[in-house]
Amino acid sequence: MYIIKRLLTMVVTLWIIATLTFVMMHFIPGDPFASDAKMLPEEVLENMRAKYNLDKPLAEQYLLYLKDLAQFDLGPSIQSKTRDVNTLIAEGFGPSALLGIQSLAMALVLGIGLGVIAALNHNRLLDYLSMFIAIVGISVPSFILAPLLIKYFGVEWGLLPVASWGTWQHTILPSFALALGPLAIIARFVRTSMLEVYNQNYIKTAEAKGLSTLSIIVNHGIRNAILPVISFIGPLFAAIITGTFVIEKIFAIPGIGKYFVDSIFNRDYPVILGTTIFYSAILIFTLFIIDLAYRFVDPRIKLTSRGE
Repeated sequence: MYIIKRLLTMVVTLWIIATLTFVMMHFIPGDPFASDAKMLPEEVLENMRAKYNLDKPLAEQYLLYLKDLAQFDLGPSIQSKTRDVNTLIAEGFGPSALLGIQSLAMALVLGIGLGVIAALNHNRLLDYLSMFIAIVGISVPSFILAPLLIKYFGVEWGLLPVASWGTWQHTILPSFALALGPLAIIARFVRTSMLEVYNQNYIKTAEAKGLSTLSIIVNHGIRNAILPVISFIGPLFAAIITGTFVIEKIFAIPGIGKYFVDSIFNRDYPVILGTTIFYSAILIFTLFIIDLAYRFVDPRIKLTSRGE
């Protein structure tokens, strides 16, 4: 019953996001053909607006869009004459997914590692060093870090390729630019949780039984300290995904983020709507999976709807 209710809630949430995006997009002054208004005859502009249903009342446009959306048809791109929105997303999803997954893995592995090191060396040099890295990661936005990485690692030192895509080396700098901020937050979460966990009686019992330090850290410390991190993965995933919009543009990565940024400048309504809904669907589904992951990590947690 819980899963069915969650699935219905996911559909309603996606519909609300689609509706709000549609309304806000059409309330922005101008239209996709504003730049062509001085170069093309009015008759041609009217035909172009009619092709994309922009000559119809807003309510009728909305109903037509919902009808296409129910059939998983995101419509034609106004700027790309040869590819529709479904094709653009299909082509760009691979690089975006690779960048997002790699950034998320980097943030989780390095963040948890830094947090554990800081907690085990509380008020010592490694603790201060780990928290210094965390402060830097939180303070420097990805769109500022990215040009710095390009300048030094790509241009001056020539260690890694930039502004291109093709091999795993091309993914290192953009992934790190996306991962540093979430990595720092995770490190602080884990440090705080580990310090709290290590004061619990079951840790002292495990030490009294003669269990190794590694066994205590992995089986008792990290397993119980990881719950706050799991609750953060949803917003973390959203931060990384939305961060790719700018990072893909800076590093010239042929992903969905690049199409999204270009569509805003070009007022390509179908691409704006399609990419927004696509990313929202991924985020909503991720939050659902995270709820299920709670049950896996801690069997004491029961998945029930409110009132059950």
